[in-house]
Amino acid sequence: MAVNQVLPHPSEPLPTAVQGKGPIEVSTQEVATPLADSAGIFAHDGEYFLIQSPYTEQEHRVDLRTLDAENALLARALARMRSLRPDYATAPYTETFNWDEVIEELARLVREHGHRWKETSFFVVAFRSQIPPTTVYEDLGALDKVAHAEAVASGGFLKYWFGYPDKDGRNLATCVWRSQEDAIKGGIGRGHRKAAAATRSLYSHWKIDRHRLIIRDDVQSWEIIDWE
Repeated sequence: MAVNQVLPHPSEPLPTAVQGKGPIEVSTQEVATPLADSAGIFAHDGEYFLIQSPYTEQEHRVDLRTLDAENALLARALARMRSLRPDYATAPYTETFNWDEVIEELARLVREHGHRWKETSFFVVAFRSQIPPTTVYEDLGALDKVAHAEAVASGGFLKYWFGYPDKDGRNLATCVWRSQEDAIKGGIGRGHRKAAAATRSLYSHWKIDRHRLIIRDDVQSWEIIDWE
């Protein structure tokens, strides 16, 4: 609703020759540069399946093992994602969420697992909408839930967040995807087509904005820009 595979850090090289005639002593000191914890990257709180939306059932959880390291780590960090302001339906996208906190959590996870993060970009969708008083919000929710399960099953769906309509019926929903190609693939299921067909009758206004989240090498910097 860019993938880079990174090998673990190599450990320090072992000596290839020993001078002198005495017996060889094997050091039991811990190597200064740890091997990357590649297996642990793909589990969050001990679980491979991550809750990435308000829907918590199994079919709505992303399997971290289907992602590469960068995408799995970001998906885990996005578990911290939350809105910072009540006017999220109309506020600028980059000022709506706690992106600084998400990136700080990502950097912590990268350090924890000894991973060498390579610059990666992600596809972000913001769906702004307004419903008339005649629309039953629960009807929208039922359509959305089916479409979400389909999108998760299609792969590469890292995060889904949605708010609730304000007094004027305006709302925001947002998705973070591994790539634009994944987002397109996630929108071709029967449930998504049914939800899209209901748009004209259930919404009085809607608008889709597309953004690119770029996180650079070693998580040293990041930005959200318009998708071009």
